[in-house]
Amino acid sequence: MPTVDDILDHIGEFHLFQKQTFFLLALLSATFTPIYVGIVFLGFAPSHHCRSPGVSELSQRCGWSPAEELNYTVPGLGAADEAFLRQCMQYEVDWNQSTLGCVDPLASLAANRSHLPLVPCQHGWVYDTHGSSIVTEFNLVCANSWMLDLFQSAVNVGFFVGSMGIGYLADRFGRKFCLLATILINALSGVLMAIAPTYTWMLLFRLIQGLVSKAGWLIGYILITEFVGLSYRRTVGIFYQVSFTVGLLVLAGVAYALPHWRWLQFVVTLPNFCFLLYYWCIPESPRWLISQNKNAKAMRIIKYIAKKNGKSMPASIQSLRAEEEVGEKLNPSFLDLVRTPQIRKHTLILMYNWFTSSVLYQGLIMHMGLAGDNVYLDFFYSALVEFPAAFIIILTIDRIGRRYPWAVSNMVAGVACLASIFIPEDLQGLRVAVACLGRMGITMAYEMVCLVNAELYPTFIRNLGIMVCSSMCDIGGIFTPFLVYRLTEVWLELPLVVFAVIGLIAGGLVLLLPETKGKALPETIQEAENMQRPRKNKEKVIYLQIKKSDVPLN
Repeated sequence: MPTVDDILDHIGEFHLFQKQTFFLLALLSATFTPIYVGIVFLGFAPSHHCRSPGVSELSQRCGWSPAEELNYTVPGLGAADEAFLRQCMQYEVDWNQSTLGCVDPLASLAANRSHLPLVPCQHGWVYDTHGSSIVTEFNLVCANSWMLDLFQSAVNVGFFVGSMGIGYLADRFGRKFCLLATILINALSGVLMAIAPTYTWMLLFRLIQGLVSKAGWLIGYILITEFVGLSYRRTVGIFYQVSFTVGLLVLAGVAYALPHWRWLQFVVTLPNFCFLLYYWCIPESPRWLISQNKNAKAMRIIKYIAKKNGKSMPASIQSLRAEEEVGEKLNPSFLDLVRTPQIRKHTLILMYNWFTSSVLYQGLIMHMGLAGDNVYLDFFYSALVEFPAAFIIILTIDRIGRRYPWAVSNMVAGVACLASIFIPEDLQGLRVAVACLGRMGITMAYEMVCLVNAELYPTFIRNLGIMVCSSMCDIGGIFTPFLVYRLTEVWLELPLVVFAVIGLIAGGLVLLLPETKGKALPETIQEAENMQRPRKNKEKVIYLQIKKSDVPLN
């Protein structure tokens, strides 16, 4: 009985149909970046200080320059450790009183201005920016700064819940239906967020975007890996993630051109409406249809792919495919991810590696920081680091395999974090180089976990397995800011120690997984269970596949 990979050998593993489908889904991948990392621009917090009534009039009357106005009226100015004072506190002074002079106006009230009483900002803030962000519009600073954290946490909560729920629906009701549903909801909620009148409404629509956007991105990844043949599967998987990196670069340029957050949110959302045209461009996955015993529909799509690729279907394959009409329809269950020993081991290791990749990826960016104060250039340069990681994977994954490059990349990230602790402060260039090495290593690990995750589960729970395991990176995304900022209060380098430990553990656990290089995607639980067995058991695997109706599913 031929598998889908056997059929693709005849009708084209990566011909015109697959290339067109990859291009369309790569666009979807690129447009996920504004939701995943858009907080950098949407929530940008510029320099700010309290707005004090009467200050602007006094400044105009005295002819102060902007620097003089700040120096005379803002507390804590010029002290690196007094950021809270200059941003969140103001002198309890009536600036409209006529007794204030133009040269050191506070001298008439106190010999030492540090003796003047301070109060929290009473009349809002003045922001040093020519654009706008949700921070400047809704004043998410000082006592309200936690609301910006909540905004980002809502996205990650949405990622987590949506990945779990929609992953199940995609395996139950099909990839295409769920992909189009997530695109539509994402588009509508994105536009509504751009016109939201209050912080509460904006938070709600951002949560909805989180619920559907990551799930849609992962469904696109599943679709393209199921459409192509075995020899191209890893390449399209890697370049699907590279398109996300391209999206990072494009986002930096769009954000620079549109410094006002509402226009930025509106523009980056618009492409989603165009993606609704995919209803006529992308068919359902034949692998999923076969796993649901919808073989007639699967054969129609396979014939369409063959026609699109200019190939013909061998008669022998058509006759063999009819034999698959027997058997039970397989419905995915969360228990299938832990019911059998090998799949249970795969699930636990993959969940830990997703969590580790997220914590190290985001944590290294937070801890290292970037030189300069141009957020657009900093964002652009940090995205460029991800390209070498993808090409290293492409060069090694077919020659060495998946497991060893993946393990080494985790270990390199861990060792780089550990090495950074012992590099002196005066060797800043070396510290930055080691930090970039760690970023490259964890980027490789991030791309590898997504690739291998799809290769370790049988078809009917593949989407569910990826969604459940990848949800751990959302948990990591929620905890990482607290992990970095709380531990640095104890010791500046303590987060790097934690990163090193969890990265090295992740690398060791990867070695316990089976090598998937050159192996067809497992179609049944039995095939997934037998992946780590010696090659001599191949006949037994084929026998179990033929007799799959004899194996209880529950």
